[in-house]
Amino acid sequence: MYDDAPDDAPPTPQLDPATYGRVRDALEADGAPAAIGTLIDHLRAADDFQNLFYALLLKKRVELGVSPFPTGPSTELPPETHEPYESAIRDAGREVGGALLARRRFQQAWMFYRMLGEVEPVRAALEAFEPGPDDDVYPIIEIAWQGGLLPKKGFDLVLDRNGVCSAITMVSGSDLNTNPELRDYCVGRLIRALHAQLDERLRGDLVARGGSAPAEFTIAQIVEAHPELLADDAYHIDTSHLSSVVQMSTQLAAGPENELAQQLCHYGRRLAVGLQNRGEAPFDDGYEDYLAYLKVVAGAPAPPRVGNPADVGAGLAVFKAKAEREYEEGSTYSAQVYINLLLRANRPAEALAAAKQFLLAEDERNLICPGVNDLAKRAGDFEAIAEAAKARNDPVGYLAGLLAGRK
Repeated sequence: MYDDAPDDAPPTPQLDPATYGRVRDALEADGAPAAIGTLIDHLRAADDFQNLFYALLLKKRVELGVSPFPTGPSTELPPETHEPYESAIRDAGREVGGALLARRRFQQAWMFYRMLGEVEPVRAALEAFEPGPDDDVYPIIEIAWQGGLLPKKGFDLVLDRNGVCSAITMVSGSDLNTNPELRDYCVGRLIRALHAQLDERLRGDLVARGGSAPAEFTIAQIVEAHPELLADDAYHIDTSHLSSVVQMSTQLAAGPENELAQQLCHYGRRLAVGLQNRGEAPFDDGYEDYLAYLKVVAGAPAPPRVGNPADVGAGLAVFKAKAEREYEEGSTYSAQVYINLLLRANRPAEALAAAKQFLLAEDERNLICPGVNDLAKRAGDFEAIAEAAKARNDPVGYLAGLLAGRK
């Protein structure tokens, strides 16, 4: 059953006061249907869509012979009126919603179509709409992103209109891990936007100094050839933006955005130490660690092959050493990052070995990586499952692992 109208209705436009007299005259001269028709005509002419919706339902209630007042939910009407009244609600909602879409009043149209559970007309209208420079895009962002109707378009509008800072805030405030495709899209766009901004500003700085760089030069080559650009604690983009985007970049697979993120790391590692926003292990060496991580991902043996295989071994060695060091100090977080990196490098056997080394006694529900049980099941290593259960003082799990191994 539908309610009679959506919640949070927009403000009602002011109707011509003369309408009230015309409605009364029509009622006295020709009866209720004529009066309702007169009211509907005036509401359509005035673009008073909220009241038009109610007037269309009033028309149906009069036709059904029930109270003209919507005194309660439609379920309280006589049973034989339920289906025709629900049909009237759908028809009224579509008429009003369609008229609002035609006038680009997307937020108000969304209220009606959301009530009906029919989102496609709004999705199609938003997809076709290209806002002008003076258009208020917030209602579109609210529907597209927060309403989940066209999240990519909502993100694009924020990035293109409000800039990198607002887009980072949008992504950071949302749990996009449940939607990896959207997460990768947003992070990829952020990387490209920040890389383009940094490249432009570096080249602009060079020109202002009377120099230039070849068009084919990467950011790494520019800062390598011109260390003066970063002298005296200089920087060219917001360092918190740089840090945030580089951290996000570790979620992406190998590809063009990974390569651009590596360029951001090359820039970041040459910043003054106080500007590098170094974090906790295993990324306590800041951009050096992120660069090593990204190189492992880029060089992983999965098509299309990108990067240098030598970078994979070198990068894994860095994160293994951090895992061992932090493990000795009582933390397994670096080990969990290392295991995830091994899996991304297509080294499941090494990942299982590392899990057995570092995570035997860990509660797998608290991990950010697959634990011993998960990795051992993938490998069919039930002895490892039993070993992990024993380390957790789980006799039932221990015996289950042994039994599974016997089968």
